[in-house]
Amino acid sequence: MSTNLSRSDAIYASLRRAILEQALKPGTKLPEDSIGDTFSVSRTSARNALLRLAADGLVEIKPNRGAAVAMPTLEEAEEVFALRRCLEREVIERLCKRMPRDGIDALISHVREEERALQASSPRSIRLAGEFHILLAELTGSKLLIDFISQVVSRSSLILARFGRPHSAECGIDEHIQLIEALKQQNIKAAGHIMDHHLHAVEDRARADDKDIGPDITEILNRYMSASD
Repeated sequence: MSTNLSRSDAIYASLRRAILEQALKPGTKLPEDSIGDTFSVSRTSARNALLRLAADGLVEIKPNRGAAVAMPTLEEAEEVFALRRCLEREVIERLCKRMPRDGIDALISHVREEERALQASSPRSIRLAGEFHILLAELTGSKLLIDFISQVVSRSSLILARFGRPHSAECGIDEHIQLIEALKQQNIKAAGHIMDHHLHAVEDRARADDKDIGPDITEILNRYMSASD
C-alpha cells in the first residue's frame, strides 16, 4: 500500500509541476494508460494522482471522456482574481501586524531562487512566482488562508496558461522585492498598494487566445519524472 501511495505521490508531484509550469496546457488530455506507461505503474496509481489533481482544481475528470488539464473560462477568471485580491489583502494585513521571526529571510531566499530560475530561463520561474504568494500565506500560520490561496494561485496559473499574454518576469520579481520591503517596514498601506498593483498586472495579461493543446504528453512527463523541486 505504501508503495502505491509513493508512486501516486510521484505522479501527482510531476503532473502538478508540469501543469503549474505550463508545460501541460489547459485542455491537454491526460490518459491514465499513457501516464501509467510513462511511470511504469498501474492505471490505479495514475488514477489516484489524477483524482488528487482534480481535488486541487488543476484537472477535470468527465465520465467517458477521461481526465484533462482544467480549462477555466473568462467568467471564472474574473471571479478568481476578485477573490484572490481579497484573500491576499488579508494575508498582507496579517503579516504587517505579525511576521514570523524568520519570515523576511524566507521570502528573500525564495525571491533569490526565482532570480536563479529566471537567469537559467527555466520554466520553474513560472511556478516559483506563484509559490511566492503561497509562502506569504504560510507565514500567517492560517491553514484556511493557505488552502484558499493555494487554490486561487493554482487556478490563476491555469488562467494565464490559457489566456495569458507574454510578460516580463523581471517585473514580477521586482514587485516581490518591493513587497518584502514594505512588509519589513510593517507598512500596510504600501504593501497593500504593491499587492493590488501586482495582481491587477497579472489579471491584465489575460486575454482570449486560441492555442495548440495537443502536446506529446509522454515526452513532457519524461522530463518531469526526474525534475526536482
